[in-house]
Formats: sequence, structure tokens, C-alpha cells
Amino acid sequence: MYLKKINLKNKTAVVTGAGKGIGKACAIALAEAGANLIIISRTQRDLDNVAKIARKFKSKCVSYVCDVTNYNQIKNIINKQKKIDVLVNNAGTNIPEHFTKIQKKNMEQVVKLNTISTFHLAQLCTLKMLESKSRKQIGGSIINMSSQMGHVGGPSRSVYNMTKAGLEGLTKGMAIDLAKNNIRVNTVCPTFVVTPMTKNFLKNKKFKRDMLNNIPLGKFADVADVATAVVFLASDASSMITGTSILIDGGWTAT
Repeated sequence: MYLKKINLKNKTAVVTGAGKGIGKACAIALAEAGANLIIISRTQRDLDNVAKIARKFKSKCVSYVCDVTNYNQIKNIINKQKKIDVLVNNAGTNIPEHFTKIQKKNMEQVVKLNTISTFHLAQLCTLKMLESKSRKQIGGSIINMSSQMGHVGGPSRSVYNMTKAGLEGLTKGMAIDLAKNNIRVNTVCPTFVVTPMTKNFLKNKKFKRDMLNNIPLGKFADVADVATAVVFLASDASSMITGTSILIDGGWTAT
């Protein structure tokens, strides 16, 4: 009688960057747990593929092609939803450059997506959650997709470090402000996960070897490792967890 069940039936979850990689895995895992989905990506074909899989789990799934850096577009999408219970704030990017060689346009692009858009999504979804008169009773969960690089530094990742460390601070502040409404806010912080975004980085054999040497478990994470943590944080099984991080880093930050 002490094991809390993970059941997201009758919950509606928004997942950004849902077309590929971690976002796709999170969306499908949430559907497996019973959630209905609102999935957002820049590519219709990817969204159609995710929706097809999600519906096999009897999940209602609505998809939107949108660049989340377009504030007016994302605001219109969120505002038209009947209700939102869960946000997986996953859309993000990285442009690795040595600190002395960071191009202004690249820095601004990463900050715009990883920080500014993430903030706007969180605020818009929170306001939608608060429209529900029973929100304090039913609760809500916001999961900001961070990184181990929000906790430690990395080579050629100064801007990425900056955005993810900022996301950790945002999450703590949000968690305090929203606790009275029973909306929990946490981050999930993966190590390197083999996805379309990281695949190119990992083609560099020296880089791959160096990264593995930093992971005591000696392996990269799987998208399912991340998705499972996200579903846990989305569910009432984590009802006393807010303002913190789940590090899925194989021990990297313990060294």
C-alpha cells in the first residue's frame, strides 16, 4: 500500500520539441501512462509519426507546427487549449564554440530558444493551468528540460552552460511562487543522450571518449531513461517533489 501508482489518465500534457529525440520519447511515454497530448515541433511529418504512436495507447493527441521562439504563435496555441496539467518544456539547442570564438548571432539564438522561449512557455502554460478552479486539488507539473551542464562546466559550452544554469534558477523561483497552487516545477538533467542533436558531436571519436571518461557508469543515457523520469515528475507519484533536479548523468556531477 506504500507504492504510489503512476497514472496520468485524464491529464493533458504539452510537450515542446516533440518531433524527435528526447521530446518524442517523453511524449510517447506520457501517452503510455495515460495522458492526452498537445505536441509541438517545427516539422509536421515528425509530429504525425509521434501522434500515430501515441494513439496506439488510446491517447488523444493534438499537434501544432510551431517555432516556439515565435511568441505570438505559441501564445495563440496555448491560449486555445481547454486545459493543461503538465508541461514538458523540452525544446532547446546548442551551438558549441570556444568562449573566445562565440559568434554573437549564435549566442543570441541559443539564449532565445533555451531561455527566453522556455520562460514564455512556462508562464503561458502556468496561466492556463490556473484557469482551472480545482487546480490546487488536482495539481500540476512543469518539467523544464535542463542538462548536467546546468550544474557543471563543459568545453565549448559556455553559452549552453549559461542557459541551463539559468533554467535551474528559474525552476527554483517558479517552484516557490507556484507551490500554493500545487503546481510543482522541476528539471530533468540528462548527460549526453544519443539523439539527432548529439549524433554529430559524438561522431568525433576523441570527444566521445572524453565524454565517456566523465561518466562513472561508462555509458550514455537512453531517451527512455529521460522519458521515465519525466513521467514520474508529471505524476502524483512525485507529489512532494518541487524546485529540484533529477540528474540522469551516470554519476558525472558526483565526481
